[in-house]
Amino acid sequence: MIAAFEVQPRWLDPFLPFLPFLPFPMLSDAQRKYLRRLGHDLNPVVLIGVSGLGPNLLAEMDGALAHHELVKVRARVGDRKTRDAVLAELATSTRSEIVQRIGHVALFYRANPEQTTILLPDS
Repeated sequence: MIAAFEVQPRWLDPFLPFLPFLPFPMLSDAQRKYLRRLGHDLNPVVLIGVSGLGPNLLAEMDGALAHHELVKVRARVGDRKTRDAVLAELATSTRSEIVQRIGHVALFYRANPEQTTILLPDS
């Protein structure tokens, strides 16, 4: 997968040591751009408060991803490092990928293999 890139995108740098172990296919830049465009008008479906991640929140996020595939999340927790850690943990726990993060809002994507509603462009 990495060999397909002549120049690796900067967002891929932190993931390079873990690439063989990632449980999902990485999105290309064109696919990310397409998903960002689709997610622009979405309202946050899942709200993360100061209590952080719990089993109920993870179940709700899993259900939202199964139904919508593209979910916007608002995280109102601590500082930037804490927020990034919570969002990364949420992506790992739900086997989804963070498409975009701006401030307190992040956009998550996970394809539904049973019923695909979002057709991604080829990379």
